Parts: sequence; C-alpha cells; structure tokens
Amino acid sequence: MTPPAGLAPRDRLIVALDVGSLGEAEGLLDRLGDVVSAFKVGAQLFTAAGPAAVEVVRKRGSRVFLDLKYHDIPVTAAGAVREAARLGVTFLTVHASGGSAMLRAAVEAAHAAGRDRPRVLAVTVLTSLDRALLQRELQVPVAVEGHAVHLAGLAQAAGCDGVVASPREAGRLRATLGRGALVVTPGIRPASAGADDQARTATAAAAIRAGADYVVVGRPITAAPDPAAAATALIDELVQTLA
Repeated sequence: MTPPAGLAPRDRLIVALDVGSLGEAEGLLDRLGDVVSAFKVGAQLFTAAGPAAVEVVRKRGSRVFLDLKYHDIPVTAAGAVREAARLGVTFLTVHASGGSAMLRAAVEAAHAAGRDRPRVLAVTVLTSLDRALLQRELQVPVAVEGHAVHLAGLAQAAGCDGVVASPREAGRLRATLGRGALVVTPGIRPASAGADDQARTATAAAAIRAGADYVVVGRPITAAPDPAAAATALIDELVQTLA
C-alpha cells in the first residue's frame, strides 16, 4: 500500500492509552478527543477492559491502533487477527520475530476482512532494548539496526503493511523498505523529557524527518498536567517539520 504522504500532521499522532481502567481511558478521551484522531489500545488497557476499550475509542470517531503484538503459532495468530478485524481496528501489531509463516497467516486473516481490513504492522525490536541487552540476554549477534532491518525484510516479504520500530532505525528502514511501507515509531520523547524505560528514543520531528509515517506517544502527553496542550504542542512540531 502507498503510505499516507498527504496525511495531516494531526493524523500522524497516535496517543497511547496505557492506563489500567476503562474509566481512565475515557477521561483521556474526553480531554484529547478534540485534538487527537487516533489512539493506541495496548496490553494493559485491553487486559483490564477487553474489547470495550476499542469500542469506546471507535464510538468517538477515532481510529484504533491495537497494539497486542501477536506472537504465536500461525493458526493462533491468524485467529487473533480475525477477531481484531471484527472489532474494526485500523492498525494491529504482530511480532516480526514470530517468523514468516506466522506473518503470512496474520496478513491473510487481515485481508479476509475485505476493504476495511486492519493494517498489519510488524514489531521489529522493542524500544526498551539496546545492543547490550539484545546481544547478552537474547544472544542476537548483530547490531540493533541490522536486526530491525532483517526482521522488517521478513515482514515485507510476508505482505505486512509496515513495521513498528524506534525512531533511531526509521531512516534505514525507510531506505530499505521504500515508500510502499508504513513506518510507525514509538519511543517519542520531547527534547526536554527523560527517556523513562525506553532505550532508543528521539523527538517527533526527528522521527518524521527520518521517514516515519506515524509517531506513537504516551506519557509525555497522558501524564502532562494538560494533555490537550501537550498534544497540541507536539502536533505543532509536526506541522513545522512537514512544512
């Protein structure tokens, strides 16, 4: 698919609803709904509230990035993707490290949903990992960027719509995958903010300049005293970057 080159800056921002209850999520939607058009529902909120978390976002007219990172045998991953498609999510994630057969099964299940199918994004290397952890604990004997590119190649060959990677790898991935793939970058932090538990971060502007289509932002917005103001400031940053 062709990436959304003409997408408005506002629509490139996905805010992560990484909270522990549906009530907390609805509170953030109340504060951000007029500013933000897409929200991430991840493992914490989905475990707490289930499909209702997706429903409350969609009822407000916003898009859902379902970030459950499916990683299982092909038949199980495909079944999960079919159910996600029935929920009406716009994007969903699978782990590229699940292998080609699993990735193909997920893609086939998504395509079976028809024209309004979810876009399948393959997670490459988690933003909490650095080279030392990758090599020492996981025994992957290559640099983070090289491993991300390898996994992205598997995902592209399997038919995935794009990848999820840290902004540090966005430029190399864009050059490798071409303009026909979506690149989504979490690990976004304002220049003045700390990295929290992320190892590979960058600003939203840097991610977009490197070739990202979407940026996923959580705590810098949701934990801000005024989440709407924080989101607006980040969108303004994207406007200036894309001008």
